[in-house]
Amino acid sequence: MTSSIGSLVHTHLDGDGPGSLSVALVSEHASPLAVLGGVDAGGQNVHVACLASALADRGHRVTVHTRRDDPDLPDTVPLRDGVDVHHVPAGPPEPIPKDELLPHMHDFARHLTRVWRSGRPDVVHSHFWMSGLTSLRAVGPLDLPLLHTYHALGTVKRRHQQLADTSPPQRIDHETDVGLGCDRVVATCRDEMLELSRMGIPADKVSVVPCGVDTELFTPRGPAAGRRTQRYRLLQLGRLVPRKGAAVSIDALTRLPDTELLVVGGPPKDRLGEDPEVRRLRALAHRAGVGDRVHFTGGVSSRQVPALLRSSDVVLCPADYEPFGIVPLEAMACGRPVVASAVGGHLDTVADPATGRLVPPRDPEALARAVADLLARPEVRAACGAAGRRRVLRRYGWNRVAAETEAAYCAVLDARHAVTEVV
Repeated sequence: MTSSIGSLVHTHLDGDGPGSLSVALVSEHASPLAVLGGVDAGGQNVHVACLASALADRGHRVTVHTRRDDPDLPDTVPLRDGVDVHHVPAGPPEPIPKDELLPHMHDFARHLTRVWRSGRPDVVHSHFWMSGLTSLRAVGPLDLPLLHTYHALGTVKRRHQQLADTSPPQRIDHETDVGLGCDRVVATCRDEMLELSRMGIPADKVSVVPCGVDTELFTPRGPAAGRRTQRYRLLQLGRLVPRKGAAVSIDALTRLPDTELLVVGGPPKDRLGEDPEVRRLRALAHRAGVGDRVHFTGGVSSRQVPALLRSSDVVLCPADYEPFGIVPLEAMACGRPVVASAVGGHLDTVADPATGRLVPPRDPEALARAVADLLARPEVRAACGAAGRRRVLRRYGWNRVAAETEAAYCAVLDARHAVTEVV
């Protein structure tokens, strides 16, 4: 009797058989090697890097394909044992905003087809809609299995940003094509699954697998970074773009005496003054009379983040919308309570009141009330932090996320194998 590929993988992982998967992760703009906190460098970069590593830990061979944005980058960079990053020549080798990359995706797809024709991966997993479009074109001539994770949906972005949405006008149509054309969609939360159903993507074609967090790097144990200037510290971490809600945090700070706000992300510290969003936020803070209580660190490496999180009393995640949001997981893993907007992936990750509080988006008064309640009760903060750590260990460790992703790969491979056997 012929064994399916999925069954072989499961056998291997139990240590009783040969074989592992060759996995191609496609992440056109979000390199796992990028410094975090820039306009286009955030949660997706972390997700791709950690998923690749966790899949390698489970015995698979992983290559991440991302666009070359620097002429000095080598063709291939080892990320760790079992994971290589392949820099794809597509467009000029320089940084380009992701919303301007679509014209270069044809070259990206042609390059992938050439690469995969000479060394076929067992499975392709694309990340973000342009990677999905590119991968769909690249796998077509080769009949390779394709899974896709959106990370963000154009319908949601357009609904919230309206005229400020800089995505190409074809984005939503392309996202629908990717969802219908791939073998399986790997959604990150229940809210995304509902959005996909409105786009016409069949529910039985979607698996929900959350993003994860490195529970050994992000831990309550260890040093805390930076000297405080106030009794309490709030921290906001992530890309410095308006939808992340740093302006809401600054507004809330005016209602919170004896409290400072540490904003982590953006360009390097020595270039913060050049950044339009930093200038806007600083101006808001000064007009609100809290300029001396708002501090910007600039972009930091992932290794620096846990100590910064541990230095805070409460972590704020007040985004207008959030497709998933890794920061709440990182904060909970470090034993810190989270106050987040009740949107997107936050609805899955933040358990209110056990691990923090959920508040309406764009509501600085509600944000301030929730934070003030936590700051006034240290025993509640401690209980939320401990519950958050338990929740992350139970549900969001990368080994579990990788195992669930691997199960989706195996389901696709088994289904294809079954069709081949019937034929």
